[in-house]
Amino acid sequence: RATGLKVAGRAMAINVSAWSIRNPIPSVLLFVMLTLFGIAGFHAMKIQQFPDIDLPTVTVTASLPGAAPAQMETEVARKLENSIATLQGIKHIYTKVQDGTATITVEFRLEKPTQEALDDVRDAVARIRSDLPGDLRDPAISKVNLAGAPILTYTVASTRMDDEALSWFVDNTVTKSMLSVRGVGAVARVGGVDREIRVELDPARLLALNATAADISRQLRQIQQEASGGRADIGGIEQSVRTIATVQSAAELAALDIALADGRVIRLDQVARVSDTVAEQRSAALLNGKPVVGFEITRSRGAGEVDVADGVRAQLARLKAEHPDIQITEAFNFVDPVQENFDGSMWLLIEGALLAVLVVWLFLRDWRATLVSAAALPLSILPTFGLMYLMGFTLNVVTLLSLSLVVG
Repeated sequence: RATGLKVAGRAMAINVSAWSIRNPIPSVLLFVMLTLFGIAGFHAMKIQQFPDIDLPTVTVTASLPGAAPAQMETEVARKLENSIATLQGIKHIYTKVQDGTATITVEFRLEKPTQEALDDVRDAVARIRSDLPGDLRDPAISKVNLAGAPILTYTVASTRMDDEALSWFVDNTVTKSMLSVRGVGAVARVGGVDREIRVELDPARLLALNATAADISRQLRQIQQEASGGRADIGGIEQSVRTIATVQSAAELAALDIALADGRVIRLDQVARVSDTVAEQRSAALLNGKPVVGFEITRSRGAGEVDVADGVRAQLARLKAEHPDIQITEAFNFVDPVQENFDGSMWLLIEGALLAVLVVWLFLRDWRATLVSAAALPLSILPTFGLMYLMGFTLNVVTLLSLSLVVG
């Protein structure tokens, strides 16, 4: 029995450190592999300002054009609030009522899964949909995305384009080009104008013809429609049939025949003035006090600000080469502060490691112990980046500051 206990005690005394000292080659190879793994993970990680946080917060937006705020509150907002308030796990409910719009923000507790919160709110709204006004548009229900803030804003100028042409250039050419960049989630135009076909009715002529604006509007509503008409057999070959009711220009719309209630047919331009113009401007973008047409770049969730900015700038360089008469100027940049914070956090991490080595030498006054700590710090930190990459972390203020704090 004594011999057995003695052997067991010796076996328990063997640890990883002692085995590594006696067998240095496997240990060295292991740390070389971990270091290479950490370096690869460091280069593959995204650089962000803050980590992407999935908060269980849902917004409900209901629109009723023309309704006053008091009507929106009594007929829409309160009914939605009463139905949503019965859900489990709600922390706060915020409501904002404006002309024709009510926005309800529902904040759940952190332990509530976001998808479950979204489904619960959608069910609560569906339960009372029949109690809401009939002409209310279907409420838009979406979860709050913290990555939805613009990171880059550019202005567009040209000597041969007016605001209408520049707005179309941004909506068509620039938007398609930017959305092809990896990591770009949305491109939104700022300022500019929207095209509008305006039909201005003449009340005197309508009265003389015993017609009303509702008659004209009802027939115009049937224009600009393309629908499937089914299938047809032509010569033994099956072909699809489409119903096309579109006009290509304002002149074609003005020449449209309008049937009156008494059976007479008139042209639209006999009772109205049709013009191809721009819509009334309800917002404007100013840079240094001057109106401009610009666009904002928003990154998608999971993408890094620095990578998105590099891709956008490379795509803009190609776009400028294709359109040399277009001047694209950077107005706002929220990516450079992210890069500066990243560089500062990396220097803080290096300074923390150097100070830790210095403290070891000051207290122990042993070059061997100092050399061991100086080699152990990078061999401990670098594999951490590899594990962070596998766990889906990014290089942001939180993760780098945490490493800087624990490096000592």
